[in-house]
Amino acid sequence: MGEDTVRGVGVIGVGEIGRAIVEGLRHGGGASPEVHLSPRGARTAADLAERFDGVRVCASNQEVLDRSDVVIIAVRRQDHHEALAGLTIEDDRTVVSLMAGVAVDDLRRTLATDAPIVRAIPLPAARERRSVTVTYPAHPVVDSLFERLGGALPVADEDAFNVCSALTGTLTAHYAYLATLTSWATDHGIAPDAADRYVRGLFRGVGRSLGDETRSLSQLATDHETPGGNNERVRTTWFDPANATALTNALDGLLADLT
Repeated sequence: MGEDTVRGVGVIGVGEIGRAIVEGLRHGGGASPEVHLSPRGARTAADLAERFDGVRVCASNQEVLDRSDVVIIAVRRQDHHEALAGLTIEDDRTVVSLMAGVAVDDLRRTLATDAPIVRAIPLPAARERRSVTVTYPAHPVVDSLFERLGGALPVADEDAFNVCSALTGTLTAHYAYLATLTSWATDHGIAPDAADRYVRGLFRGVGRSLGDETRSLSQLATDHETPGGNNERVRTTWFDPANATALTNALDGLLADLT
């Protein structure tokens, strides 16, 4: 079964990532499969069903499974036993788990199914079809589906998958870093709206430079610095070895919890 023959995609747990996936599928143009949403996350599910043709809210999680070829499980790790208890999944379905820290073998025991199970890490940018989604194991239908949302990046094993999962835990730290810069500027007399606009513009340009994959991230940092200049000064005085070690330790601790 190729991605273009998928008749129905189901989502169990319609939170922010579930919303982004549905919006990405519906905003892309062309033929899209029917989307069946679980009653979990009822407000978000109802909003999506109202906005898009071919999106409906099912009465139960079992109905989602029965109507879908590909089923995306996007509930919180601590809730998955309760959310999936008693469900029957036919072996001809394909299950996509977005749950961090739940291994394929663990989920298979919970679901008691021989259906293919693929883990994936889509990002909110899926709504703009710009999410590079890590998957494990590689699966033609699942990888094709995420190619529509920005690209699939299959990895070799669950150890590599968990490393990528840990990296996603740094996203809000980046936003908090930008918010700290804005707050500092405000404390020094810049109007809050002006500080916010300037910081967004400053780092929006940095984001565009990331599209240049001919240069490594280290090279990009070097290319944006002048020896003895302002950027080098902040990097070497703030992002010092102790700071880098603290970040590494935080990631190591998160990785340990995911494995």
